Amino acid sequence: MKKWNMVVDVALCHDCNNCFLSCKDEYVGNDFPPYSAPQPWAGHRWMNIHRKERGQYPMVQVAYLPQPCQHCDDAPCLTADGAVYKREDGLVIIDPVKAKGRTEIAGTCPYDVIYWNEELSLPQKCTGCAHLLDDGWTETRCTQVCPTGALKLVLAEDADMAVRAKEQGLEAYRAELGTSPRVWHNNLHRWDRAFIGGTVAYKDNDDCAEGAVVTLSAGGTKLAEAITNNYGDFVIDKLLPGRYEIVVKAAGYKPVAQQVDLKESVSLGVLFAEK
Repeated sequence: MKKWNMVVDVALCHDCNNCFLSCKDEYVGNDFPPYSAPQPWAGHRWMNIHRKERGQYPMVQVAYLPQPCQHCDDAPCLTADGAVYKREDGLVIIDPVKAKGRTEIAGTCPYDVIYWNEELSLPQKCTGCAHLLDDGWTETRCTQVCPTGALKLVLAEDADMAVRAKEQGLEAYRAELGTSPRVWHNNLHRWDRAFIGGTVAYKDNDDCAEGAVVTLSAGGTKLAEAITNNYGDFVIDKLLPGRYEIVVKAAGYKPVAQQVDLKESVSLGVLFAEK
C-alpha cells in the first residue's frame, strides 16, 4: 500500500513559518479523535524549524531544518498497550485516551518532538494530518502551504520510495539513531556537514583571482576541486571534521597551500598568490 513520507529540502526552506502557522491553525482548539486532542497555543511546535549558521564573516551560510515527527518505522515511542501505535500507512499516533497521564512517553523520542500538554495531562505531537488523509487529502497542512517546495508529501509504496530516495540522494536526519524515519531530506549537508571557503587574490595587484583551481586533499588523496568565481571566492562543501590540505593554483603564480584542521565550517579569508 502507499505510505506516508515527507521530503524536506533544507536548501529551499526560508524560515517563513507558514508550516508552523498552518499546524497551529489546524490543531489549536480543535479535537480530531481518535488521533489528537486540541493543541495548546503556546509551548508546542509540532512543526518546528531549527536554525543554524555556518562559516564566518564574510562567508556565512544560514540553514533551516523543518522538523515534524519523523514517523519512524522503528519508533522508540511505541508502546505495547497501543497508547502510541503505528498505522498501516506509516503514521505514528499517540492515542489521546490511552496516553492520558503518561508523562514517560514525552521522553521517549530522541528527536524531542513529543510535547507535554500540562492542561490535558497528555503527550502530543504531529499526527501527519491523519484525519485529513482519511478524508481523501493528498497533502498535509504544512506541505499544502509551503511556498518554496521545501516540504513535500509523498504517498508511495516502500519499494517506490526506496528508488526515489536513491535516485534523488535523499537522507535521513540523524540516521545513526537507527529509527528508520519516514521524513527524508535533500541538501542535508547544509545542516550536518561543513564547508571550507575563501577568497583568492593576486599579491602583486590585489585583483580577484578568477578561474583559479582549488583542490582539497586528505592524506595525500584528492577529494574535491573548485574554481574561483569572478570575486575570487570558492566553497568546498559536504565535509566531515578532519585534517585537510587546500592547494590553490593560478596561471602565472606560485601555488598556495594551507592546512586546515576542520571542526566546523570555516572561511579562510584572503589567500594571496605570488608571482
